[in-house]
Amino acid sequence: MIKLSKYTETFLQLISNNKEMMEDLTILRELNLPDWYVTAGYVRNYIWDSLHSYQIRTPLNDIDVIYYNTEEMDEEIEKSYEQKLKLVTGISIWSVKNQARMHTINSDEPYKTIEDAISHWPETVTAVGIKLNEDNSISYVSPYGLNDLFEFKVRRSPLFMNEAYYRSRVDKKSWKEIWPELEI
Repeated sequence: MIKLSKYTETFLQLISNNKEMMEDLTILRELNLPDWYVTAGYVRNYIWDSLHSYQIRTPLNDIDVIYYNTEEMDEEIEKSYEQKLKLVTGISIWSVKNQARMHTINSDEPYKTIEDAISHWPETVTAVGIKLNEDNSISYVSPYGLNDLFEFKVRRSPLFMNEAYYRSRVDKKSWKEIWPELEI
């Protein structure tokens, strides 16, 4: 479910105008993953880079691809998708995770949907994903909307209970040094 915001049109335009992202989205679409999105820093960092008028993207530690499939919950399947992406793109930092199994890692109740899964992520600004549909339109998932992302507000997601981990994570990432307009 998309929480529409005043930023939706700008968000979709920024994504669709980025040739590299559109190429990645096309490759990801060809994997035919069920209910998939590329998420987290791949999206968040690009938006912050754009809003800070950075000409070069901030380097990524990983590229998070998520999907939801209760029928195949073997981690080896995820690893095979990562290998395919590495071979096709030459990029080694792909991380593919089936959110239908991630509740066990995170000590949560089973996630019911992809949106439910990312609503448990540490920050509202990280819980954003994009995908390319068959008609070449872009869809996104963002359980907390886009306002925090566009207004540079980093806050703990309401369903992420470990505040100490959240604070440690945000400090470790040094986001404020990279994007000075952020409010943490």
